[in-house]
Amino acid sequence: MKKKKVVSVLLTAGLVLSVNGVYAQGNGGTPNSNAASAFDNKIIKKISADNMYNTIKLLSEQPRTAGTPGELIGAQYIKSQFEKYGYETELQSFPIYDVVRDNAKGVVEIGGQNLNPYVFSGSFSGEVTADLVNVGKALAGTVPDTVKGKIALIERGDITFVEKIQNVMEKGAVGVIMYNNTGTSNAFGQASYGQDIPAVGITRAQGSALVEQLKSGPLTAKLKVSGSGLVEKQSYNVIAKMKPQKNKDTGQIVMVGAHHDSVPNGPGANDDASGVSAVLELARVMSNMPIDTELRFVTFGSEEKGLLGSYHYASTLSDAEADKIVAHFQMDMIGSKDAGGDNKANGLIMYTIDGKKNTVTDLASAAGARTALGEVVPYGQLGRSDHQPFHELGIPAALFIHSPLEPWYHTPADTIDKIDKNKLQETAEIVGAAVYQIARPDTPALIHSRVAPKPVDYDFENRPPGA
Repeated sequence: MKKKKVVSVLLTAGLVLSVNGVYAQGNGGTPNSNAASAFDNKIIKKISADNMYNTIKLLSEQPRTAGTPGELIGAQYIKSQFEKYGYETELQSFPIYDVVRDNAKGVVEIGGQNLNPYVFSGSFSGEVTADLVNVGKALAGTVPDTVKGKIALIERGDITFVEKIQNVMEKGAVGVIMYNNTGTSNAFGQASYGQDIPAVGITRAQGSALVEQLKSGPLTAKLKVSGSGLVEKQSYNVIAKMKPQKNKDTGQIVMVGAHHDSVPNGPGANDDASGVSAVLELARVMSNMPIDTELRFVTFGSEEKGLLGSYHYASTLSDAEADKIVAHFQMDMIGSKDAGGDNKANGLIMYTIDGKKNTVTDLASAAGARTALGEVVPYGQLGRSDHQPFHELGIPAALFIHSPLEPWYHTPADTIDKIDKNKLQETAEIVGAAVYQIARPDTPALIHSRVAPKPVDYDFENRPPGA
Protein backbone atom coordinates (compact mmCIF):
# COMPACT_ATOMS: atom_id res chain seq x y z
CA MET A 1 0.00 0.00 0.00
CA LYS A 2 1.31 3.39 -1.00
CA LYS A 3 2.23 5.52 1.99
CA LYS A 4 0.40 8.82 2.20
CA LYS A 5 2.29 12.07 2.37
CA VAL A 6 1.30 13.31 5.81
CA VAL A 7 0.36 16.96 5.52
CA SER A 8 0.55 18.83 8.80
CA VAL A 9 -2.08 21.51 9.17
CA LEU A 10 -1.08 23.60 12.14
CA LEU A 11 -3.57 25.72 13.99
CA THR A 12 -2.62 28.25 16.63
CA ALA A 13 -4.95 28.06 19.61
CA GLY A 14 -7.89 30.30 18.87
CA LEU A 15 -6.85 31.15 15.31
CA VAL A 16 -9.45 30.52 12.65
CA LEU A 17 -10.09 31.97 9.25
CA SER A 18 -12.69 34.72 9.48
CA VAL A 19 -15.52 35.22 7.04
CA ASN A 20 -13.45 37.86 5.27
CA GLY A 21 -10.41 35.59 5.01
CA VAL A 22 -8.51 37.42 7.76
CA TYR A 23 -6.92 35.59 10.67
CA ALA A 24 -8.73 36.42 13.88
CA GLN A 25 -8.52 35.39 17.50
CA GLY A 26 -11.33 33.12 18.65
CA ASN A 27 -12.62 33.27 22.25
CA GLY A 28 -9.91 35.74 23.03
CA GLY A 29 -11.87 38.92 23.53
CA THR A 30 -10.59 40.68 20.41
CA PRO A 31 -12.92 42.76 18.21
CA ASN A 32 -13.06 39.89 15.70
CA SER A 33 -14.00 37.19 18.24
CA ASN A 34 -17.57 36.76 17.05
CA ALA A 35 -16.61 36.46 13.40
CA ALA A 36 -13.73 34.16 14.21
CA SER A 37 -15.82 31.74 16.25
CA ALA A 38 -18.70 31.73 13.78
CA PHE A 39 -17.52 28.61 11.99
CA ASP A 40 -17.03 26.64 15.19
CA ASN A 41 -20.43 27.78 16.42
CA LYS A 42 -22.11 26.41 13.30
CA ILE A 43 -21.19 23.00 14.70
CA ILE A 44 -20.81 23.23 18.45
CA LYS A 45 -23.98 25.18 19.14
CA LYS A 46 -25.99 22.34 17.60
CA ILE A 47 -24.33 19.50 19.54
CA SER A 48 -26.61 18.04 22.21
CA ALA A 49 -25.19 16.04 25.10
CA ASP A 50 -28.74 14.89 25.84
CA ASN A 51 -28.97 13.33 22.39
CA MET A 52 -25.69 11.49 22.98
CA TYR A 53 -26.76 10.35 26.46
CA ASN A 54 -30.01 8.95 25.06
CA THR A 55 -28.10 7.08 22.35
CA ILE A 56 -25.84 5.52 24.97
CA LYS A 57 -28.85 4.56 27.08
CA LEU A 58 -30.48 2.80 24.12
CA LEU A 59 -27.36 0.99 22.92
CA SER A 60 -26.35 -0.18 26.43
CA GLU A 61 -29.65 -1.89 27.15
CA GLN A 62 -27.96 -5.15 26.11
CA PRO A 63 -24.43 -6.36 25.34
CA ARG A 64 -23.29 -5.91 21.73
CA THR A 65 -20.74 -8.69 21.60
CA ALA A 66 -19.36 -9.19 18.09
CA GLY A 67 -21.19 -11.85 16.14
CA THR A 68 -24.26 -11.88 18.38
CA PRO A 69 -27.83 -10.65 17.78
CA GLY A 70 -27.03 -7.78 20.16
CA GLU A 71 -24.36 -6.44 17.81
CA LEU A 72 -26.67 -6.68 14.80
CA ILE A 73 -29.47 -4.86 16.61
CA GLY A 74 -27.05 -2.07 17.53
CA ALA A 75 -25.60 -1.87 14.02
CA GLN A 76 -29.05 -1.73 12.44
CA TYR A 77 -30.06 1.10 14.76
CA ILE A 78 -26.91 3.06 13.88
CA LYS A 79 -27.58 2.50 10.18
CA SER A 80 -31.16 3.73 10.56
CA GLN A 81 -29.94 6.94 12.20
CA PHE A 82 -27.42 7.64 9.45
CA GLU A 83 -30.15 7.07 6.87
CA LYS A 84 -32.50 9.43 8.71
CA TYR A 85 -29.83 12.14 8.44
CA GLY A 86 -29.59 11.63 4.68
CA TYR A 87 -26.28 9.75 4.40
CA GLU A 88 -25.40 7.12 1.82
CA THR A 89 -25.24 4.15 4.20
CA GLU A 90 -23.91 0.60 4.08
CA LEU A 91 -24.01 -2.30 6.53
CA GLN A 92 -20.73 -4.05 5.71
CA SER A 93 -20.58 -7.65 6.96
CA PHE A 94 -17.43 -9.69 7.48
CA PRO A 95 -16.74 -13.14 8.97
CA ILE A 96 -15.33 -13.71 12.44
CA TYR A 97 -14.58 -17.02 14.11
CA ASP A 98 -15.43 -17.97 17.67
CA VAL A 99 -13.56 -20.74 19.46
CA VAL A 100 -15.54 -23.75 20.62
CA ARG A 101 -13.71 -25.66 23.35
CA ASP A 102 -15.99 -25.94 26.40
CA ASN A 103 -15.93 -29.73 26.13
CA ALA A 104 -12.64 -30.09 24.29
CA LYS A 105 -10.81 -33.36 24.87
CA GLY A 106 -7.53 -34.60 23.43
CA VAL A 107 -5.82 -37.96 23.21
CA VAL A 108 -2.27 -38.79 22.13
CA GLU A 109 -1.65 -42.52 22.41
CA ILE A 110 1.83 -43.85 21.69
CA GLY A 111 2.74 -47.37 22.70
CA GLY A 112 -0.49 -47.72 24.68
CA GLN A 113 0.20 -44.60 26.80
CA ASN A 114 -1.94 -41.44 26.70
CA LEU A 115 0.11 -38.23 27.00
CA ASN A 116 -2.99 -36.24 28.09
CA PRO A 117 -2.39 -33.34 25.70
CA TYR A 118 -3.82 -29.83 25.72
CA VAL A 119 -6.17 -29.10 22.81
CA PHE A 120 -5.14 -26.00 20.85
CA SER A 121 -7.64 -23.17 20.94
CA GLY A 122 -9.63 -23.50 17.73
CA SER A 123 -8.24 -26.92 16.85
CA PHE A 124 -10.15 -28.97 14.31
CA SER A 125 -11.92 -31.98 15.82
CA GLY A 126 -10.84 -35.24 14.24
CA GLU A 127 -8.98 -38.53 14.71
CA VAL A 128 -5.90 -39.81 12.88
CA THR A 129 -3.46 -42.65 13.37
CA ALA A 130 -0.13 -42.21 11.59
CA ASP A 131 3.62 -42.18 12.01
CA LEU A 132 5.29 -39.26 13.76
CA VAL A 133 7.81 -37.05 11.90
CA ASN A 134 10.07 -34.67 13.80
CA VAL A 135 10.04 -31.34 11.91
CA GLY A 136 11.88 -29.21 14.46
CA LYS A 137 10.32 -25.75 14.74
CA ALA A 138 8.52 -26.10 11.39
CA LEU A 139 10.05 -22.92 10.05
CA ALA A 140 9.23 -22.00 6.47
CA GLY A 141 11.44 -23.92 4.04
CA THR A 142 12.56 -26.47 6.64
CA VAL A 143 9.63 -28.89 6.71
CA PRO A 144 10.52 -32.18 4.97
CA ASP A 145 8.31 -33.74 2.30
CA THR A 146 8.27 -36.93 4.39
CA VAL A 147 5.62 -35.37 6.67
CA LYS A 148 2.96 -35.98 4.02
CA GLY A 149 0.27 -38.26 5.46
CA LYS A 150 2.04 -38.19 8.85
CA ILE A 151 1.67 -36.43 12.21
CA ALA A 152 4.14 -33.56 12.65
CA LEU A 153 6.05 -33.35 15.93
CA ILE A 154 6.92 -29.68 16.33
CA GLU A 155 8.93 -27.68 18.85
CA ARG A 156 7.39 -24.41 20.06
CA GLY A 157 9.23 -21.14 19.34
CA ASP A 158 10.37 -18.45 16.86
CA ILE A 159 7.15 -18.21 14.81
CA THR A 160 3.45 -18.33 15.67
CA PHE A 161 1.45 -21.50 16.29
CA VAL A 162 -0.72 -20.75 13.27
CA GLU A 163 2.33 -20.39 11.02
CA LYS A 164 3.77 -23.69 12.22
CA ILE A 165 0.51 -25.52 11.56
CA GLN A 166 0.22 -23.93 8.13
CA ASN A 167 3.78 -24.85 7.18
CA VAL A 168 3.24 -28.55 7.90
CA MET A 169 -0.25 -28.59 6.37
CA GLU A 170 1.20 -27.31 3.12
CA LYS A 171 3.47 -30.37 3.11
CA GLY A 172 0.51 -32.70 3.69
CA ALA A 173 0.63 -33.35 7.46
CA VAL A 174 -2.54 -34.83 8.92
CA GLY A 175 -2.03 -33.78 12.54
CA VAL A 176 0.14 -31.70 14.88
CA ILE A 177 1.70 -32.55 18.22
CA MET A 178 3.66 -29.56 19.51
CA TYR A 179 5.91 -29.64 22.55
CA ASN A 180 6.76 -26.72 24.78
CA ASN A 181 10.20 -25.12 24.60
CA THR A 182 10.40 -24.30 28.31
CA GLY A 183 8.88 -25.17 31.67
CA THR A 184 6.50 -28.00 32.50
CA SER A 185 3.20 -26.81 31.02
CA ASN A 186 1.37 -28.17 28.00
CA ALA A 187 -1.33 -25.43 28.03
CA PHE A 188 -0.57 -23.41 24.93
CA GLY A 189 -1.40 -23.20 21.25
CA GLN A 190 -3.86 -21.75 18.78
CA ALA A 191 -5.15 -22.83 15.39
CA SER A 192 -6.84 -20.71 12.76
CA TYR A 193 -9.87 -21.05 10.52
CA GLY A 194 -9.23 -23.46 7.65
CA GLN A 195 -6.56 -25.44 9.49
CA ASP A 196 -8.61 -28.63 9.45
CA ILE A 197 -6.24 -31.03 11.16
CA PRO A 198 -6.19 -31.82 14.90
CA ALA A 199 -3.53 -29.92 16.88
CA VAL A 200 -2.47 -30.41 20.51
CA GLY A 201 0.25 -29.41 22.94
CA ILE A 202 2.44 -31.57 25.20
CA THR A 203 5.17 -30.77 27.71
CA ARG A 204 8.79 -30.14 26.86
CA ALA A 205 9.83 -33.33 28.64
CA GLN A 206 7.31 -35.42 26.69
CA GLY A 207 8.38 -33.88 23.38
CA SER A 208 12.09 -34.31 24.07
CA ALA A 209 11.50 -37.95 24.92
CA LEU A 210 9.68 -38.50 21.61
CA VAL A 211 12.52 -36.82 19.68
CA GLU A 212 14.98 -39.26 21.26
CA GLN A 213 12.76 -42.27 20.57
CA LEU A 214 12.43 -41.32 16.90
CA LYS A 215 16.20 -41.55 16.57
CA SER A 216 15.85 -45.30 17.21
CA GLY A 217 13.05 -45.93 14.72
CA PRO A 218 9.53 -44.98 13.65
CA LEU A 219 6.72 -44.26 16.12
CA THR A 220 3.03 -44.53 15.41
CA ALA A 221 0.63 -42.21 17.24
CA LYS A 222 -3.11 -42.00 17.62
CA LEU A 223 -4.19 -38.34 17.78
CA LYS A 224 -7.79 -37.49 18.61
CA VAL A 225 -9.49 -34.15 19.31
CA SER A 226 -13.18 -33.79 20.10
CA GLY A 227 -15.44 -30.93 21.24
CA SER A 228 -13.22 -28.27 19.67
CA GLY A 229 -13.30 -26.05 16.63
CA LEU A 230 -14.15 -22.67 15.19
CA VAL A 231 -17.62 -21.45 14.33
CA GLU A 232 -18.08 -18.74 11.71
CA LYS A 233 -20.21 -15.73 12.62
CA GLN A 234 -20.90 -12.36 11.03
CA SER A 235 -19.85 -9.00 12.41
CA TYR A 236 -20.60 -5.60 10.90
CA ASN A 237 -19.26 -2.16 10.08
CA VAL A 238 -21.72 0.66 9.52
CA ILE A 239 -20.54 3.18 6.92
CA ALA A 240 -22.11 6.57 6.19
CA LYS A 241 -20.94 8.94 3.44
CA MET A 242 -21.84 12.50 2.58
CA LYS A 243 -20.28 13.82 -0.61
CA PRO A 244 -19.86 17.54 -1.30
CA GLN A 245 -21.27 19.33 -4.31
CA LYS A 246 -19.32 18.40 -7.44
CA ASN A 247 -18.30 21.95 -8.13
CA LYS A 248 -16.95 22.31 -4.60
CA ASP A 249 -15.21 18.95 -4.20
CA THR A 250 -11.57 18.95 -3.05
CA GLY A 251 -11.39 15.20 -3.75
CA GLN A 252 -10.48 14.58 -0.11
CA ILE A 253 -12.15 12.57 2.67
CA VAL A 254 -12.22 13.08 6.42
CA MET A 255 -13.28 10.15 8.63
CA VAL A 256 -14.82 9.96 12.10
CA GLY A 257 -15.10 6.56 13.80
CA ALA A 258 -15.97 4.56 16.91
CA HIS A 259 -16.58 0.87 17.61
CA HIS A 260 -20.06 -0.37 18.41
CA ASP A 261 -19.28 -3.83 19.83
CA SER A 262 -18.91 -4.50 23.55
CA VAL A 263 -17.24 -7.20 25.61
CA PRO A 264 -19.35 -10.28 26.45
CA ASN A 265 -21.84 -9.64 29.26
CA GLY A 266 -20.91 -5.95 29.25
CA PRO A 267 -23.44 -3.22 28.40
CA GLY A 268 -20.55 -1.13 27.07
CA ALA A 269 -22.00 2.28 27.93
CA ASN A 270 -18.64 4.02 27.88
CA ASP A 271 -16.84 1.34 25.83
CA ASP A 272 -17.91 2.33 23.30
CA ALA A 273 -21.52 3.45 23.07
CA SER A 274 -20.12 6.83 24.14
CA GLY A 275 -17.96 7.07 21.02
CA VAL A 276 -20.83 5.89 18.83
CA SER A 277 -23.11 8.53 20.33
CA ALA A 278 -20.66 11.29 19.32
CA VAL A 279 -20.28 9.85 15.82
CA LEU A 280 -24.06 9.88 15.36
CA GLU A 281 -24.44 13.35 16.85
CA LEU A 282 -21.75 14.84 14.62
CA ALA A 283 -23.31 13.11 11.62
CA ARG A 284 -26.64 14.72 12.53
CA VAL A 285 -25.14 18.17 13.04
CA MET A 286 -23.13 18.10 9.81
CA SER A 287 -25.78 16.53 7.62
CA ASN A 288 -26.90 19.86 6.17
CA MET A 289 -23.69 21.85 6.50
CA PRO A 290 -21.92 23.19 3.40
CA ILE A 291 -18.81 21.06 2.74
CA ASP A 292 -16.15 20.70 0.06
CA THR A 293 -14.69 17.49 1.53
CA GLU A 294 -16.41 14.12 1.79
CA LEU A 295 -17.53 13.26 5.31
CA ARG A 296 -17.32 9.58 6.20
CA PHE A 297 -18.67 8.32 9.53
CA VAL A 298 -18.00 4.67 10.40
CA THR A 299 -18.75 2.48 13.41
CA PHE A 300 -16.70 -0.69 13.53
CA GLY A 301 -17.55 -4.17 14.75
CA SER A 302 -15.24 -6.67 16.49
CA GLU A 303 -12.84 -4.09 17.93
CA GLU A 304 -12.83 -6.12 21.14
CA LYS A 305 -11.69 -9.18 19.17
CA GLY A 306 -8.58 -7.45 17.85
CA LEU A 307 -9.62 -4.47 15.70
CA LEU A 308 -11.10 -6.91 13.18
CA GLY A 309 -13.73 -4.54 11.81
CA SER A 310 -11.43 -1.60 11.21
CA TYR A 311 -8.79 -3.84 9.63
CA HIS A 312 -11.45 -5.33 7.37
CA TYR A 313 -12.68 -1.90 6.35
CA ALA A 314 -9.14 -0.66 5.72
CA SER A 315 -8.47 -3.73 3.56
CA THR A 316 -11.36 -2.76 1.27
CA LEU A 317 -9.86 0.67 0.49
CA SER A 318 -8.06 0.97 -2.81
CA ASP A 319 -4.73 2.81 -2.91
CA ALA A 320 -6.45 5.73 -4.61
CA GLU A 321 -9.23 5.93 -2.03
CA ALA A 322 -6.87 5.63 0.94
CA ASP A 323 -4.77 8.41 -0.52
CA LYS A 324 -7.82 10.71 -0.45
CA ILE A 325 -8.37 10.23 3.29
CA VAL A 326 -6.61 13.15 4.95
CA ALA A 327 -7.61 12.50 8.57
CA HIS A 328 -9.19 9.84 10.78
CA PHE A 329 -10.66 10.82 14.17
CA GLN A 330 -11.37 7.79 16.40
CA MET A 331 -13.43 8.16 19.59
CA ASP A 332 -13.29 5.34 22.13
CA MET A 333 -14.54 5.74 25.70
CA ILE A 334 -15.18 9.48 25.82
CA GLY A 335 -17.89 9.73 28.49
CA SER A 336 -16.94 8.15 31.81
CA LYS A 337 -17.14 10.43 34.82
CA ASP A 338 -14.60 8.18 36.53
CA ALA A 339 -11.88 8.24 33.84
CA GLY A 340 -9.12 10.76 33.29
CA GLY A 341 -8.08 11.36 36.88
CA ASP A 342 -6.79 14.86 37.65
CA ASN A 343 -5.03 15.24 34.31
CA LYS A 344 -5.31 18.36 32.17
CA ALA A 345 -8.07 18.75 29.59
CA ASN A 346 -10.46 16.95 31.96
CA GLY A 347 -8.46 13.76 31.34
CA LEU A 348 -8.86 13.80 27.56
CA ILE A 349 -5.81 12.74 25.56
CA MET A 350 -5.12 12.04 21.88
CA TYR A 351 -3.11 8.88 21.24
CA THR A 352 -1.19 8.28 18.02
CA ILE A 353 0.41 4.99 17.03
CA ASP A 354 3.92 6.42 16.69
CA GLY A 355 3.68 9.02 19.46
CA LYS A 356 4.07 11.86 16.97
CA LYS A 357 1.86 14.84 16.21
CA ASN A 358 -0.14 14.81 13.00
CA THR A 359 -2.90 16.71 11.22
CA VAL A 360 -5.57 15.27 13.51
CA THR A 361 -3.81 16.17 16.76
CA ASP A 362 -2.84 19.63 15.49
CA LEU A 363 -6.40 20.53 14.59
CA ALA A 364 -8.05 18.93 17.62
CA SER A 365 -5.73 20.35 20.25
CA ALA A 366 -6.32 23.84 18.91
CA ALA A 367 -10.06 23.15 18.80
CA GLY A 368 -9.92 22.32 22.50
CA ALA A 369 -8.79 25.85 23.23
CA ARG A 370 -11.62 27.35 21.17
CA THR A 371 -14.48 25.21 22.47
CA ALA A 372 -16.10 24.41 25.82
CA LEU A 373 -13.01 22.63 27.13
CA GLY A 374 -11.06 25.87 26.96
CA GLU A 375 -7.58 24.34 26.82
CA VAL A 376 -5.31 22.51 24.42
CA VAL A 377 -5.45 18.71 24.50
CA PRO A 378 -2.21 16.73 25.09
CA TYR A 379 -1.15 13.74 23.02
CA GLY A 380 0.53 10.41 23.77
CA GLN A 381 1.37 7.06 22.23
CA LEU A 382 -0.95 4.04 22.19
CA GLY A 383 -2.46 1.51 19.82
CA ARG A 384 -5.23 -0.84 20.96
CA SER A 385 -8.01 0.89 19.05
CA ASP A 386 -9.32 1.40 15.54
CA HIS A 387 -7.00 4.26 14.58
CA GLN A 388 -4.22 1.71 14.02
CA PRO A 389 -5.20 0.31 10.58
CA PHE A 390 -5.47 3.84 9.20
CA HIS A 391 -2.07 4.84 10.53
CA GLU A 392 -0.65 1.77 8.80
CA LEU A 393 -2.08 3.08 5.51
CA GLY A 394 -0.26 6.36 6.04
CA ILE A 395 -3.41 8.24 7.05
CA PRO A 396 -3.07 10.80 9.89
CA ALA A 397 -5.09 9.27 12.73
CA ALA A 398 -5.58 9.66 16.46
CA LEU A 399 -7.60 8.10 19.27
CA PHE A 400 -9.62 10.39 21.57
CA ILE A 401 -10.10 8.90 25.04
CA HIS A 402 -10.15 9.86 28.72
CA SER A 403 -7.18 8.27 30.42
CA PRO A 404 -6.52 6.60 32.83
CA LEU A 405 -9.52 4.37 32.36
CA GLU A 406 -12.34 3.90 34.85
CA PRO A 407 -12.25 0.99 37.37
CA TRP A 408 -15.16 -0.81 35.66
CA TYR A 409 -13.59 -0.92 32.25
CA HIS A 410 -14.60 -4.18 30.51
CA THR A 411 -17.01 -5.19 33.29
CA PRO A 412 -20.81 -5.47 33.60
CA ALA A 413 -20.65 -2.23 35.63
CA ASP A 414 -19.94 -0.15 32.50
CA THR A 415 -23.44 1.30 32.65
CA ILE A 416 -25.27 4.50 31.72
CA ASP A 417 -25.14 5.91 35.27
CA LYS A 418 -21.35 6.31 34.93
CA ILE A 419 -21.63 8.68 31.96
CA ASP A 420 -20.74 12.39 32.25
CA LYS A 421 -22.63 14.61 29.79
CA ASN A 422 -20.00 17.36 30.05
CA LYS A 423 -17.27 15.02 28.82
CA LEU A 424 -19.43 13.91 25.92
CA GLN A 425 -20.08 17.53 25.00
CA GLU A 426 -16.45 18.59 25.24
CA THR A 427 -15.11 15.76 23.09
CA ALA A 428 -17.81 16.07 20.45
CA GLU A 429 -17.19 19.82 20.20
CA ILE A 430 -13.45 19.31 19.78
CA VAL A 431 -13.78 16.65 17.09
CA GLY A 432 -16.64 18.47 15.40
CA ALA A 433 -14.77 21.78 15.22
CA ALA A 434 -11.62 20.06 13.95
CA VAL A 435 -13.48 18.08 11.28
CA TYR A 436 -15.35 21.13 10.06
CA GLN A 437 -12.08 23.05 9.90
CA ILE A 438 -11.12 20.61 7.13
CA ALA A 439 -14.51 20.19 5.47
CA ARG A 440 -15.94 23.71 5.27
CA PRO A 441 -15.83 25.26 1.79
CA ASP A 442 -13.89 28.44 2.70
CA THR A 443 -10.78 26.46 3.66
CA PRO A 444 -8.72 24.97 0.82
CA ALA A 445 -7.72 21.34 0.41
CA LEU A 446 -5.23 20.39 3.10
CA ILE A 447 -2.24 20.05 0.83
CA HIS A 448 -2.66 23.73 -0.12
CA SER A 449 -3.92 24.98 3.21
CA ARG A 450 -2.49 28.12 4.77
CA VAL A 451 -5.23 28.33 7.37
CA ALA A 452 -2.80 28.31 10.26
CA PRO A 453 0.76 29.55 9.95
CA LYS A 454 1.90 28.54 13.44
CA PRO A 455 1.49 25.39 15.52
CA VAL A 456 -0.49 25.33 18.72
CA ASP A 457 1.69 24.53 21.73
CA TYR A 458 0.58 21.16 23.10
CA ASP A 459 2.61 18.57 24.96
CA PHE A 460 3.38 14.88 24.79
CA GLU A 461 2.34 12.92 27.89
CA ASN A 462 3.52 9.44 28.75
CA ARG A 463 0.18 8.46 30.19
CA PRO A 464 -0.66 4.74 29.97
CA PRO A 465 -4.41 3.97 30.07
CA GLY A 466 -4.01 2.12 33.35
CA ALA A 467 -1.90 4.81 35.02
